[in-house]
Amino acid sequence: MEKEPVRIGIFGGSFNPIHIGHLALANYLCEFGYVDEVWFLISPQNPFKQDKKLLDDRLRLELAQAAVAGYPRFRASDFEFRLPRPSYTVNTLRQLTAVYPDKEFYLIIGADNWSAFDRWKSAQEILDNYSILIYPRQGHEIKGHTLPPHVKAVDSPLIDISSTFIRESLANGKDMRYFLHPEVYRIIKERHLY
Repeated sequence: MEKEPVRIGIFGGSFNPIHIGHLALANYLCEFGYVDEVWFLISPQNPFKQDKKLLDDRLRLELAQAAVAGYPRFRASDFEFRLPRPSYTVNTLRQLTAVYPDKEFYLIIGADNWSAFDRWKSAQEILDNYSILIYPRQGHEIKGHTLPPHVKAVDSPLIDISSTFIRESLANGKDMRYFLHPEVYRIIKERHLY
C-alpha cells in the first residue's frame, strides 16, 4: 500500500513578530487533524505591504525559530529568502512542490485574505493545484458551502491579535509577555527590538 504524503500547512507572513495567535492557530491545525506539520515561511517582502518597516529577515527568522523550538510539528523556514522578490505565494508553492515532491502542501490563509484572493497572482493556479485552509478573522464571514473544491473553512477559535498591536504596545513600554512565546519575548526585550 502506498504511503500517504505528509500534509504540510504553509503559513506565510512577515511574522513581525511571531506571536501566540500564530502559534495557537498552527497548533490547532496540527492537533485537530487538518495537517501533519506547519511550516512558518518568513516572507522577506509581501507584495501588499511594501512600505512596511520590517525587522531584518534573519532576525524575524530567529524569533520564529525560538518560538517553534520544542514542538516537532512546527518548522520556521527561510525558504522564501532564496526566491525572487517580491515573493508571490504561487512561486513559493511551485518551488516547494519541486523541492519536496513527497509532501502535500496546504496553504493557510485568513478569511480577510480569502476575501481578496481573486487579486492574488495566479489565484486560479493555486486553486487548481493546492488545498487551502481558511481560518476565521474578525469581520470576515466565510460560508463553507460556497467554497471551491480543496478549500476548507477551519473551525478554529478566533484569535484576534496582530503583530502591529504588539509592536505598538512594546514601543509604548507595555509588558506584552503573555502575547509572545517566552523566548521570543526575552529576545525582544534583551535586544530592544521594537
